[in-house]
Amino acid sequence: MQIHEQIAALRADLRRERAAERRIAFVPTMGNLHAGHLQLMRAARDHAQVVVSSIFVNRLQFGPNEDFDRYPRTFQDDCAGLSEAGVDYLLAPDERELYPSPQSYYVLPDPAQGDILEGKFRPGFFRGVATVVAKLFNIVQPDVALFGKKDYQQLMVIRNMVRELALPIDIIGADTVRAEDGLALSSRNGYLSATERGEASRLYATLLRTAQEIELGNRQFEALEAAAMADLAAAGWKPQYIAIRRRLDLQSPAHGDTALVILAAAFLGSTRLIDNLEVSGTK
Repeated sequence: MQIHEQIAALRADLRRERAAERRIAFVPTMGNLHAGHLQLMRAARDHAQVVVSSIFVNRLQFGPNEDFDRYPRTFQDDCAGLSEAGVDYLLAPDERELYPSPQSYYVLPDPAQGDILEGKFRPGFFRGVATVVAKLFNIVQPDVALFGKKDYQQLMVIRNMVRELALPIDIIGADTVRAEDGLALSSRNGYLSATERGEASRLYATLLRTAQEIELGNRQFEALEAAAMADLAAAGWKPQYIAIRRRLDLQSPAHGDTALVILAAAFLGSTRLIDNLEVSGTK
């Protein structure tokens, strides 16, 4: 695996790959990689001859009270994992390289999609995500990019950005990788104490129970959301939202919508966990 800290050097290598008519796949990350990230890298090989990844902790998507400085940096371990997963090129710029001057141009998602759910509790988050992803897309110019479905709203925002800006990139959503007890793999799981880790699978179990109700024909969505929130709260969690939405745009389901997703965010102790589960409802 070739590691590039400079954008120009990566671009030069990728120009040669494109000249050889080799298809390029891209998987951006913020590092602190786990098995879910590495599965994305391996999946990328199914879509391209060249796999590019990036490690960059993006300050723009962290709020003033969030964990930018606390976010784990595990660069050497990450490089070993990426190399083993078959990544060809890694872009690992510092902030001065990616933001040589203070960022004054931003990609602003539609508020109807970017200011709900995660965007409601993390103002400016999707502006930061969309801006850095657009910048990375411009640097790498991939044919295809892969993102995990665990960050479901992020995947939707990026898909819509690519479509509306007419970027020639196929966006592929990969299924969430889970631990044996169902907990979605996440960099933030490392913040959990041993006791909290044992409790953490409750979030996925709550989504499963809600999905079963929907599949049985229960379309009292607000009542299902409230019940799931109450179950988590009774177990000592601090839920922020459990929302049943249509997959296309994460708006509230209309009559007849059956392609649904249940999304959740909740604090377990001081750790904020998110998860989601796609479900097919009845009309």
